[in-house]
Amino acid sequence: MSFNINKQLNAEEQEPIAADAAEVTATTNEPVETATVTTKAPEPVIETAHDDFDWSRDKRNVAAYSVEEKAKYDTVYDNTFKQINDGEMIQATVESLTKTDAVVNIGFKSDGLISLNEFRDIPGGVKVGDIIEVMVVEKEDREGNLNLSRKSARITRAWERIVEVNKTGEIVTGLVTSKTKGGLIVDVFGMETFLPGSQIDVKPVTDYDQFVGKTMEFKVVKINEAIKNAVVSHKALFESDIEAQRAEIIGKLEKGQVLEGTIKNITDFGAFLDLGGLDGLLYITDISWGRINHPSEVLKMDQKLNVVVLDFDDDKKRISLGLKQLTPHPWDTLAETLKEGEIVKGKVVNIEDYGAFLEIMPGVEGLVHVSEITWANTPINAKEFFKLGDEYEAKVVTLDKETRKMSLSIKQMTEDPWSTIENKFPENSRHMGVVKNITPYGVFVELSTGIGGMIHISDLSWLKRFNNPNEYTKVGNEIEVIILNIDKEGRKLQLGHKQIEEDPWNSLESTFSEGSIHEGTVVKKDDKGAVVQLPYGLEGYAPMRHLMKEDEKTIAADEIAQFMVIEFDRNDKRIVLSHTRLWEQEKEEEKQVMIKEKKAEAEVTKKAVKTIQSKVEKATLGDLGVLAGLKAKMDNDAAAGEASATEPKADEPTEPTAE
Repeated sequence: MSFNINKQLNAEEQEPIAADAAEVTATTNEPVETATVTTKAPEPVIETAHDDFDWSRDKRNVAAYSVEEKAKYDTVYDNTFKQINDGEMIQATVESLTKTDAVVNIGFKSDGLISLNEFRDIPGGVKVGDIIEVMVVEKEDREGNLNLSRKSARITRAWERIVEVNKTGEIVTGLVTSKTKGGLIVDVFGMETFLPGSQIDVKPVTDYDQFVGKTMEFKVVKINEAIKNAVVSHKALFESDIEAQRAEIIGKLEKGQVLEGTIKNITDFGAFLDLGGLDGLLYITDISWGRINHPSEVLKMDQKLNVVVLDFDDDKKRISLGLKQLTPHPWDTLAETLKEGEIVKGKVVNIEDYGAFLEIMPGVEGLVHVSEITWANTPINAKEFFKLGDEYEAKVVTLDKETRKMSLSIKQMTEDPWSTIENKFPENSRHMGVVKNITPYGVFVELSTGIGGMIHISDLSWLKRFNNPNEYTKVGNEIEVIILNIDKEGRKLQLGHKQIEEDPWNSLESTFSEGSIHEGTVVKKDDKGAVVQLPYGLEGYAPMRHLMKEDEKTIAADEIAQFMVIEFDRNDKRIVLSHTRLWEQEKEEEKQVMIKEKKAEAEVTKKAVKTIQSKVEKATLGDLGVLAGLKAKMDNDAAAGEASATEPKADEPTEPTAE
């Protein structure tokens, strides 16, 4: 058995060892040299590099003990020290102090060190001789030291007490140390606990800082054994009194009963009232007969007011209150003079997609439907036309006091302009209008109040085609139009813009005839082809295979090039272009020129041959050899010229030559 000895045995500790040795001698009748342990003067200690104790100093004595005897003596020696386990709580004595630690004795083989930071809660600090409770964290850490903690011991004891008071309901005292999200941190028995903001007081608390540093009484209302977390409540101290008041109110609670309450909290959807230990909710819709955007517009915190009980659940824990119900409904007191056809004035209090609600008086509203805004047949967006708070005069169209519904009209404040539309806006007449709305298929233009029509996207321009009308004009722009058609019953006008000018395609047919060449700029390009901007604002289309250049590259976007018109369709307003045809045609022309030149050369060669033949007939034998060589060369040149002249084109079939 090996261990680290950090203490010298005193005389009292040596006596049990000698006694046990004597006992062994008596029972075994064998001499045991105990004098070497208790009386013999120690021999010089030979220092070794690995241990302070020389285990081989007296080999004779070691050899004298049996295995059983040695085990017994080891046990006797170990019993001189206190047996401890990790996690054990134990009393300790402060032996000495250093600048950073306290040296404590727990009766073990070695002393332990505890940081002075763990004694900050002791007034005046820790002193030598103080008895403290510590926890054994590790009997022996990696460095062989005893690891103790007073903080862990305090937290463990604190948690045990917190668990106990949670069971008994005992009231504890704690110090509010800091503020955290949603509440406060409270030191109870030296352990941090959480105090939610809702558990500070019976009334809502918004300023948590006022409680930091205060000592207060609490109840432990919830614990979590797994993470050793506790929740405390100060509000719970008053709940017994509140419960008594609540029981008294609930016992007398009835629908329609009028109670006095105090506003304790205001939210977006209403206000909570304290009815004397019992809370009730006053919804925003039950505050006033008129519309309000937020309860704070008419209510204030801690305000006292009378409310009526509207409803409550079976357990009477949720109570709905009303304030407006204490006064008569405005529809019941509506003046008898208000009838259909009357002109009223109201303020916009709500806007929906289908129209706007005008408040004639608090609690009395009428609806202006989108169809009653203007005489024009163009679509109207109520949320763009109306603004909250704006005031309008309107005519009462329908009025039903029993169902408390009223419909209003703004457009009926003026005469219907469509009744005499043909007088002011006859067909083929020109007018200036304002663009009011743009859709993917056309532009809605207002010519005057209540009168408007649509320009179809195809009637915007003779020359350009648009994917969307907003490429040509914008909302709010002025535009000149011509009346194409009037639909009086449908209250629609068909308008045109390109018809202001004559159709230019009739005169452009000669300019852009098939085969004509023009300079153009590629403005759009995709996988199928490109849109090319031509002179006079015209646009043409070049398929992808007609964008190929002579170097086998295609014309890029924004590139300027020459194009040939290969198709002109006046009816469909379409021009098809090709750049490839240009250089292909030039190559063909060059080829034809070369063919003509070769044919001419061949003719000249034939004539020269005939001349030589005639001279040969008259020449002497000495000249015949020279002339024969010259004739052969000329025959070869002539044959090559004829072959080139008769070579077929790559895209044309080969025609047989005449023999």
